[in-house]
Amino acid sequence: MAKITYLTHDGARFDVEAQPGSTIMENAVRNQVPGIEAECGGACACATCHVYVDDAWTDAAGKAGPMEEDMLDFAYDVRPQSRLSCQIKMTPALDGIVVRVPERQG
Repeated sequence: MAKITYLTHDGARFDVEAQPGSTIMENAVRNQVPGIEAECGGACACATCHVYVDDAWTDAAGKAGPMEEDMLDFAYDVRPQSRLSCQIKMTPALDGIVVRVPERQG
């Protein structure tokens, strides 16, 4: 199991254990992390699972692909660290990743 830390815009912290191969979005929904709406269920067809990957983890999480970049156009307050959490699959290299949930979803 790998660990994901979600930090919400109001300062709450959620530490979650995640199975390898699951996505950051799936784990947020499964553990009722507030602010991750995931309206499309992980199909990369909306921007309601937008997160900011902590600077220390941006290289390990990788860059958004073209489809994800297109969907981020619909997200609120997009930043260089913005990713859709449905597109980040957990691997041993991401054990301990920290993501921040924006104030609202797009």
